[in-house]
Amino acid sequence: MEGLNYKSTRGYKEAVTASQAVLNGLAPDGGLYLPDRIPTLSVPFAKLATMRYQDLAYEVMKLFLTDYTEEELRYCIEHAYDEKFEAPEVAPLKLADGAWYLELFHGRTIAFKDMALSILPYLMTCAAKKNHITNEIVILTATSGDTGKAALAGFADVPQTKIVVFFPEDGVSAIQKKQMITQKGDNTFVVGVHGNFDDCQTNVKAMFANKALNEKMASHGLQFSSANSINIGRLVPQVAYYVWSYAQLMTKGVICEGDPINVVVPTGNFGNILAAYLAKEIGVPIGKLICASNDNRVLTDFFTTGTYDKRRDFRVTTSPSMDILVSSNLERMIYLACECDAARTAGLMSQLKTEGHYELTEAERAHLSDYVAGCATEAEVAEEIRHVYKAAGYVIDTHTAVGSRVYRAYRAETGDATPTVIASTASPYKFSPAVLSAIDPALTEGKDDFALADVLSKVSGTKIPAAIEEIRTAPIRHRTICEIDEMQKCVEDFLKL
Repeated sequence: MEGLNYKSTRGYKEAVTASQAVLNGLAPDGGLYLPDRIPTLSVPFAKLATMRYQDLAYEVMKLFLTDYTEEELRYCIEHAYDEKFEAPEVAPLKLADGAWYLELFHGRTIAFKDMALSILPYLMTCAAKKNHITNEIVILTATSGDTGKAALAGFADVPQTKIVVFFPEDGVSAIQKKQMITQKGDNTFVVGVHGNFDDCQTNVKAMFANKALNEKMASHGLQFSSANSINIGRLVPQVAYYVWSYAQLMTKGVICEGDPINVVVPTGNFGNILAAYLAKEIGVPIGKLICASNDNRVLTDFFTTGTYDKRRDFRVTTSPSMDILVSSNLERMIYLACECDAARTAGLMSQLKTEGHYELTEAERAHLSDYVAGCATEAEVAEEIRHVYKAAGYVIDTHTAVGSRVYRAYRAETGDATPTVIASTASPYKFSPAVLSAIDPALTEGKDDFALADVLSKVSGTKIPAAIEEIRTAPIRHRTICEIDEMQKCVEDFLKL
């Protein structure tokens, strides 16, 4: 098969290979990389349904990462999806209350980000060798809670790399925060920011685009890359688990090959649901893509009205990884909806930056017809956790509850009984105070997060994940906190520029 080239959504003149796109993270013009065409699955689902996760992932990733050899790609996959995952099938599919929950949280940091960030360091170090890169790669990342720890765990002590993670100091859960600030590794640097995730993300993007900073980095033998979902090396591995979920439903006898399914994704930055869209485009029979938002309902409003408007109050919720007003990965979908018109996409992104909003035409909106959007309030999230537990004895986290609630509302409104997969994006142990409070407030009285993990284990009948046990007594290693306008100085000081 002829190799794919990757182009910037904003029209930068030079296309790159997959491995170059993984290395760069962001295109030089600030755009995001997409392949010049969408490939199609070459293996029938009947065969995919018999495969281990690792072998199925190879069949999917090889379609996009076309300049990696089979040996290179299989090496990356086998070393990513190994005993780090506590579930032998990597991503189990569990039936509860009429929906199938795709558990994406059995990796090292108990969140779905592990599914991509376990493999990204392997893809990146392989890409560096392929492209004869001698610079040290500096992973620069903003996180709303989960990406940070998953990236830190993936890149800690990886040769020829450093990793810098910025997170909103008061905008993540206590467990998320402790996971990050206790991170080991001489090449790791974690910074709390007095601001929200959008502030962190905006300033990280600005550093990528800062020509003077990049030249200074180069003079010290350093270059930036990203572990955020803006990196195509994050997005491609996510496509695999939606193909896997369809194959698993076949294996379980829920569907026959060719039957449609719906997919529900709780989303903030739009990367996870975009991966589901790409799974549909390569051949998975997905009917509706149900985009679920929390009280920061910018995506719900966008799909409802065709206008993206970030000019609103930022809300801190019990689902902090979705507390986002600027959904970076939506740019890729906008580019596709504009029929790959890079100038139009660049114009809309510029308008968002300068004016805080943009609007699609009716023709552009027609390209988004596969999507259905809904949102869940904080009260509805708590009610959903309680409902699923009482109905099925199954405990879900706050983010998954957003998706579950939106799905129940969608099904009640439409009567659509299509078999449905809900992306379960984090372990309930990561948000045990909110989860247990939703089930029964009396369970949380007078207990800290780690005591609550013990309670949750009894309530759910599940073992406490190693990710929680290992941070109970872990020493704090990262104490830096900065203002928004000090972020670049923090990076320069860490790198001794």
